[in-house]
Amino acid sequence: MGKLILQRLWQSALVLLAVSILSFLLIFLTGDPVAALVPLNARQEDYDNIRQQYGLDQPIPVQYVQFVIKAFQGNMGESFRYHTDALSLVLGRLPNTFLLAAVSLALSILISLPVGIMAARSKGRIFDVIASFFALLAISIPSFWLGVILIIVFAGTLRWLPASGSGSWQQIIMPAVTISAFSIGFLIRLIRRSVADTLQQQYVVTARSKGLAERVIAWRHVLRNSAIPIVTVLGLQFGALLGGSVVVETVFAWPGVGWLMIQSIEARDLPVIRAAVLILAIFIVLINLAVDIIYSWLDPRIKLQPGKGAGA
Repeated sequence: MGKLILQRLWQSALVLLAVSILSFLLIFLTGDPVAALVPLNARQEDYDNIRQQYGLDQPIPVQYVQFVIKAFQGNMGESFRYHTDALSLVLGRLPNTFLLAAVSLALSILISLPVGIMAARSKGRIFDVIASFFALLAISIPSFWLGVILIIVFAGTLRWLPASGSGSWQQIIMPAVTISAFSIGFLIRLIRRSVADTLQQQYVVTARSKGLAERVIAWRHVLRNSAIPIVTVLGLQFGALLGGSVVVETVFAWPGVGWLMIQSIEARDLPVIRAAVLILAIFIVLINLAVDIIYSWLDPRIKLQPGKGAGA
C-alpha cells in the first residue's frame, strides 16, 4: 500500500506540474493581460509601469519560476479586477462549488442506484428498456442546453423555482439536476451492467439453490461484489462534477469557482484564473488518488501498476 501511495503521489505531482505550466502559458494566447488593466487612452509609460508592477516585464521562464515559488507560499497574486488576494477569492467561492457537486453526487446515487439495480433484475423487460432509454438520453443532452430548458420551464413558465443565485435549497435544485444528469445516466448503465453480470455468477446461482432469501443474496453477494466498479466510478464522478461546474454555474449564476473563472477569463484576470485552475486541479487529483487507494483496498487482488488503476 505504501508503494502504491508513493507511486500515485509521484504521478499526481507530474499532473499538477503539467497543469501549472498550461495554466501559466495559455493566458498569454488570449492577448496582452495588461490591456485589461489600463484605459484605452493609456500611454506606453502606463503599460510599462503595470508590467513592472506585476512582474510581466520578466522573461516567461522567470515569470513561471516566480509563479511556482509564490504558489508554494500560498501567494497567487492580486486580482486585477477585485484588487484582493486571488487565492482567498477562489477559496471563498470553493464551498459553493463543493456544495453543488456534493448535492449533485447525492442526487446521482439516490436515482441511479435503485434504477440500475431494478433494471438489472428485470433485464430485457419493459422497466429495463425504459431505464436504458432515459439513461442514454441523460448522457446525450448537453448540460448548458438542459440548464436553459429548466430555467425556461420551471423559472419562466411555471415560476416554481428561482432562475439564479444561492442561499436557499430551492436555488440549488435546477443546477444540481443539470450537472448530475450525465452522471445519473452513466451510473444507471454502469450499475445495471455490473449487477447483471454479478447475477449470472455461479455463486449467486448456488446461493439461490440453497434457498437463501433474495434480500440476503442481494446484500451478501450481489451488492458487495458489484461495489468495486461502482465505488470507483463514484469517486471519479465527483471530480468530474467539480470540473463540470464551470458551465452550469455560469448558466445559473451560481457563485462558485466555475462562474468566477468565466468572469475572470472575460476580464483577463490572470491571477484568479491561475488560482482557480490550480485549486480545482489539486482537488481532482486528490480525489483520483483516494479512488485508487480505495479501489485497491476493496479488492486486494488488484495490484496497480503505472498507467493502470481505478482511473485508467
